[in-house]
Amino acid sequence: MPRKLSSIAPGWWDYTTLDTAIIKEVASLTPEDLMQLSRPGFKVVMYNTLEEFYLAEALEYINAWKESTPDNPAGICGPIGPTEQLPLVARIVNDLGIPVQSAHFWGMDEWFMDGKEVSPNHPLSFERADRELCFNRIRKDLVMPDENLHFPKGDTTAYQKSWEGVRCAVMQGGQGDIKHWAFNDPPKREGNYIEEPPSAEEYRKLTTRVVDLHPITIAQNARTSGGGNITIVPTQAITVGPFETWKAEKVSIWHAGMHDNPFGQRLTTFMIAKNIVDTSVPMSLLADHPNVQFNFYRPGLGTCEVTMH
Repeated sequence: MPRKLSSIAPGWWDYTTLDTAIIKEVASLTPEDLMQLSRPGFKVVMYNTLEEFYLAEALEYINAWKESTPDNPAGICGPIGPTEQLPLVARIVNDLGIPVQSAHFWGMDEWFMDGKEVSPNHPLSFERADRELCFNRIRKDLVMPDENLHFPKGDTTAYQKSWEGVRCAVMQGGQGDIKHWAFNDPPKREGNYIEEPPSAEEYRKLTTRVVDLHPITIAQNARTSGGGNITIVPTQAITVGPFETWKAEKVSIWHAGMHDNPFGQRLTTFMIAKNIVDTSVPMSLLADHPNVQFNFYRPGLGTCEVTMH
């Protein structure tokens, strides 16, 4: 029986094409149910306050960078969304006097417009946010050199090469409304993928690349970063790929309840825990990664009960 069309964007794959039985089961999950979904290789962690949530996220930067040495460099790949951890990272490095000169950082993604990455002067630039919120705030005698900061460009050659010879201790991410990490959106429903989305094996081979963005991703970024003004959000982006993601020793996803909703947070947790892998829900591919942690701000989990506003 053919998969149903998306109820959001019929020309795309997304989570609305899943079997209805999965949707119903996920919507019934409580926060306590989610805590029971940890398994070997997949850990669910809850935080009761935003202070401890973002501090724990910031400490992943610190701990990854402390593992780095000149002859065995290590680093972290980090998101824009969430961003609240970034000033905390700089404060911890400065106040504790932690030298991070040998450490590395990879930005996960960047907007793509007019055939190239957006300039750091663009108001929505992810590189700009990383620098202004974190790296420009770290003391000059402690910060890593600029060549250790890797931001994806339209020509992805240098970025992809930067993953060679440097250990990625952890890849952090948020989760978008379309259930992606970085901009690994579900694919369009076209060509060989009219009846079924690509296999997990195909999707896992995708490297850092320029992608078209699902309409929901565009709307989400307008909501979270542009005051709802969809017209200012680019329709393409450069994103780290699953290929690079599987080079990370750990993948750590941070759910504050700001970037995805109560249903979405439950859906990917359930699919990863139960090893249900479907590229219409890209985050579900992490079921095959050996070390994944989902971090939740418990009040941000909300409820899937129908409430009229």
